Amino acid sequence: MGNCFSLGSFFIAANNSSTKDSTTPGGSSNFVNCGHTAELSATSSSAGRSQFSEASSEKSGAEEANPNGQILETLSLKVFSFAELKAATKNFKPDTLLGEGGFGKVYKGWVDERTLAPSKSGLGMVVAIKKLNPESMQGFEEWQSEVNFLGRLSHPNLVKLLGYCWEDKELLLVYEFMQKGSLENHLFRRNPSIQPLSWDIRLKIAIGAARGLAFLHTSEKKVIYRDFKASNILLDGSYNAKIADFGLAKLGPAGGESHVSTRVMGTYGYAAPEYVATGHLYVKSDVYGFGVVLLELLTGLRTLDTGRPSGKHNLVEWAKPMLSQSKKLKTIMDGRIEGQYSSKAAVQAAQLTLKCLEPDPKRRPSMKEVVEVLEQIEGMKGKPKNSMFSTSHSAPHPRHSKESSSRRSPLYARGHGQGSL
Repeated sequence: MGNCFSLGSFFIAANNSSTKDSTTPGGSSNFVNCGHTAELSATSSSAGRSQFSEASSEKSGAEEANPNGQILETLSLKVFSFAELKAATKNFKPDTLLGEGGFGKVYKGWVDERTLAPSKSGLGMVVAIKKLNPESMQGFEEWQSEVNFLGRLSHPNLVKLLGYCWEDKELLLVYEFMQKGSLENHLFRRNPSIQPLSWDIRLKIAIGAARGLAFLHTSEKKVIYRDFKASNILLDGSYNAKIADFGLAKLGPAGGESHVSTRVMGTYGYAAPEYVATGHLYVKSDVYGFGVVLLELLTGLRTLDTGRPSGKHNLVEWAKPMLSQSKKLKTIMDGRIEGQYSSKAAVQAAQLTLKCLEPDPKRRPSMKEVVEVLEQIEGMKGKPKNSMFSTSHSAPHPRHSKESSSRRSPLYARGHGQGSL
């Protein structure tokens, strides 16, 4: 028999005809399979609920079968018991710890690929299990938002949520495992034995993440991600990028409105200026955050770093004026990728970054347009010949400051974050 259970403003109504082996949350073979009655609410200061309309006429299917993504007609997630996830992680043994953020700790676990039942270490499919710290300030609302959105959104460039656990005070989420960890970890670590990300891989990552955002923005109910940053971009074994951590996501404006008003949350350095100043959140507020990450990809530098010389702590403020000057552009490009791109490609990438960082959200491009430009840049395979990039240079990479962060989102790998808003 099907079950219904309420999670505050979050509500799942399971269809009796489509729910299999459902008992109560925590059953060993329990899946929640919901139809059109499922409501999806997002983290918000308002008390009202937002609901996805019956948007998808297509049947739920593998992402590979629908590379453009879809809002799933039914929500089907494994409901794990806490005992199952303890078994999958060897009782959350320290050597399975992958990272730690404001939400809590993330562990590596092993489950059966077909049934998702826990399996012995090293056998079956690897998953990432995020366990809420009971004292976390982010807590239940973000756990709820993650289930709401990732449980219904399917796209090759969004991390796949496999299931969750809600048992007493224990709140956990189970995701596909991303072998390469976060973009932040690859872009900013300084290990001489590890090859830095190449120009081609950086473009590949940017395109993948842009496609993920474009899907969110162009779905029938526009989704504003609200926390786009390098630590929330995860990479699989082939450096395919997937957006993770939907704890702050919101449904976009409806009824002809241009924005939604909400309390300011996110990450310093990535949040759009209009959102920080007014609390007005636009779809194109995400585009600004993408511009910041694109600037980080070009320079190899963090958006905020008090370890840099005075006047260079804020990357956008310092580097933005140089993006429009070809002679100065070479001084901020990451020296580790010198010789891997043409001057035309670098200039076009810098121009796109500038457009994304426009103070007025109306002047920023859509993410669909961003994807198109990035794909054009990717097609520019020529290497520099006696161009402005042919001389030896190296962008400064001062030591990283030990800045604190209350909103890190490592999911699968340790990394450094920025201060939260």
